[in-house]
Amino acid sequence: MKIVFASTPGQEKRIVELIRYFYSDVMPLYFNDSEIQRCREEKVLQITREHFETFSTLRDAFRVITSLQTLISILEKGCFSERYCTLYWKNVSILSDFGFNFPFDFKEFEESAPVSHDYISIYSKAANSILF
Repeated sequence: MKIVFASTPGQEKRIVELIRYFYSDVMPLYFNDSEIQRCREEKVLQITREHFETFSTLRDAFRVITSLQTLISILEKGCFSERYCTLYWKNVSILSDFGFNFPFDFKEFEESAPVSHDYISIYSKAANSILF
């Protein structure tokens, strides 16, 4: 007999948070608003109910979370050595296995000129908020 542990609602919530973080914090480092909007239209990293059924086990959900976290770390730090290239493709492959669309080549990020720090994206989180 084999015991399989189902993914938890907390894991599912974490996956959604990581995808939001990717759009609000990572993508604005490399893409302008129109390019990010095009990614949304092309359903890059879009999550559906079917995805949660695909990674219904605890192990699968952890693999998706870890892959997202790894990609975020690589891209936030701007690590573009050969070692990170291999790691990047391994994690893109894992996401692809679970049905996520992530069509970016590692070279696209490496060769991309970082968006100016003065650039304010509609996708970025606000730097401050109004307190009531």
